[in-house]
Amino acid sequence: MRWNSILAYSVCAAALCAGIDSAAGQAAPAKAAPAPTKAPATAPAPAVPAALLPNSFAGWVADVPPKTVTDPTLADPANAPALKEYEFTDGALATYKRSGETLSLRALRFRDASGAFGAYSFYRPSGWPKEDIGAGAASNHNHVLFWLGNSMVDANFSQIGPMSGSELRELASHLPVPGGNKSLTPPVLASLPKASLDGQTTHYALGPAGYAGAGGVLPPELVGFDLGAETVTANYTLRSGPATLTIIDYPTPQIATAQESKIRDFVKAGNQAQQPWPKPLADSDQASLEVRRSGPLVALVSGDAIPDESHKLLATVHYEADLISIPQPMESEVAKTGKLLLGIVTLVIIGASAAVLLGFFLGGGRALYRMARGKPISSVYDAEFISLDLREEWDATAAVNPRPHPKG
Repeated sequence: MRWNSILAYSVCAAALCAGIDSAAGQAAPAKAAPAPTKAPATAPAPAVPAALLPNSFAGWVADVPPKTVTDPTLADPANAPALKEYEFTDGALATYKRSGETLSLRALRFRDASGAFGAYSFYRPSGWPKEDIGAGAASNHNHVLFWLGNSMVDANFSQIGPMSGSELRELASHLPVPGGNKSLTPPVLASLPKASLDGQTTHYALGPAGYAGAGGVLPPELVGFDLGAETVTANYTLRSGPATLTIIDYPTPQIATAQESKIRDFVKAGNQAQQPWPKPLADSDQASLEVRRSGPLVALVSGDAIPDESHKLLATVHYEADLISIPQPMESEVAKTGKLLLGIVTLVIIGASAAVLLGFFLGGGRALYRMARGKPISSVYDAEFISLDLREEWDATAAVNPRPHPKG
């Protein structure tokens, strides 16, 4: 009896535990399988610009790959403000070796060709001999500068050789050249008179740092670079002496008119001007100083030439506006009206012609028909009378169906 009770209690306890486990299993929901993780979407990487300097060229081999720089202070700490004005984007620095000789290269890239040419004219001192490398080059013994597209290269040889020029031309063939408007030179260069021009003295500036660093004639704050001005300065060899021509290109003729008055007053004031004269202006013959405006261009001539020759040089600066005909995307109202009138005239001519032809065929057919019947062609003289038979006839059925007469 005792064992029976223990067995019964054991069976009940087992059943109770099974029920609890079952309820717990039903109460706890099945854990869902973890969803597969998706790879995070990555934004498309920006286009990497082409490398400026190769690892090797013309037998020159770099010890380490060229160093890329995007900060102008790392490219040239002393002239970083000027590089910013020329819109510097990136550069490359490298040292090459060959047979115990070294070649140091500094390549600078800008937003467009205007910045590259401006930087080239900024670094190139006046009077360096011209070289045939890239779009323009100059050298001074073992130091060579050249530019191509939107890039400028500064090369220093440990020892110059007869093949150094061809080696740099091979390097220039590896430089990336942009297309479209980025490859165009500054338009203000076309305003420089070509006669007696010393091309190796041309300097182009987009800001005060570049203008002052290249030996500008006027105070940079008087030029008005904050108004969007661009300047080009060049030397001319005239019969009576050297002359310097400065051309300032402003966005509009109205701005040029206002700045011309300020520059003219500054030149006339001489030593009594509020701002001190820069050395190039102070060393000039004051009788030869002259200011002139042509459209958005303001030109200043300085130097030691006689006033007559300075005036003739200044008179050759002329602004020519390029007028471009823009095609209209839609048809003009005049053309629409002309087409409408032409359509009306054409319709009238077609209708009149159709009427004449129809009358000719119908009239001719009727005439032929009358001729076939032996009658005259025209019926004008025919005595024909059209009559109506209105006589009343007695209806025999009237007696059968009497009805009132219509006339009473």
